[in-house]
Amino acid sequence: MTAVLARPTVPRPRTSAEDAPRHTPAVAYQRVLHQALRREFRLLSDLAGWAPADDAGRAADLTGHADLLARVLLQHHTTERELLWPALFRVLPAREDDTARDAVAYWTSRAALLDHMLRDLSTVARQWAVAHTPPARDAFARACARVADTVDAHLTAEERDLLPLVARFLTDTEWTAVGRAATTTLCGRDQLLLLGLVLEDACAIDRARVMIGLSPATRTAWRVVGRRNYRAAVVRLRGAPPAA
Repeated sequence: MTAVLARPTVPRPRTSAEDAPRHTPAVAYQRVLHQALRREFRLLSDLAGWAPADDAGRAADLTGHADLLARVLLQHHTTERELLWPALFRVLPAREDDTARDAVAYWTSRAALLDHMLRDLSTVARQWAVAHTPPARDAFARACARVADTVDAHLTAEERDLLPLVARFLTDTEWTAVGRAATTTLCGRDQLLLLGLVLEDACAIDRARVMIGLSPATRTAWRVVGRRNYRAAVVRLRGAPPAA
């Protein structure tokens, strides 16, 4: 019997859904980043399941993308833990404090579990990149699927319990201060690749919000080289160009 390749669903730009929470720049950024992470971990699981186990180049592409996503999410958790939640607590009214502390405690336990899973994913990724065997490939695909499920549950809880508080109480000035204090270990090329992932299936309003928050130099870099490099990276990874 001939196997038929079921291609992963290629994302399409979203329409705006201006519902709660109120879409401040902070909420817009969190939402589009969360959507990109959900999508990419799920796609990785699908793509790995169909990849030839002994194709060293394909293994390198997929495990390299997993490494990028893991670094982005670990860094995102660090920024939230060390900067965003403390900034939120500084402006919360007393009546919201207990609820927020319970939500952050729950977030912290979920984030710690997910961070551990991301490090496990890095381990199985290295094993496939070296061994190039079907069992190693399958272990990587399963790990991606487990991470995708956990990411979805974790981010859903954050969006339900914490982002409404961010929308109501964190001012744009305070969010800007969080962004300025945050650090990144991503090189310039990886930062532009992440920007492409974030913009790909965001609605037009959220795309505009993200772009406005960038420096003029970053916007220029995206127009000159970033968009082209992102398209090439997506074609290499998925076998199809990005949605937009």
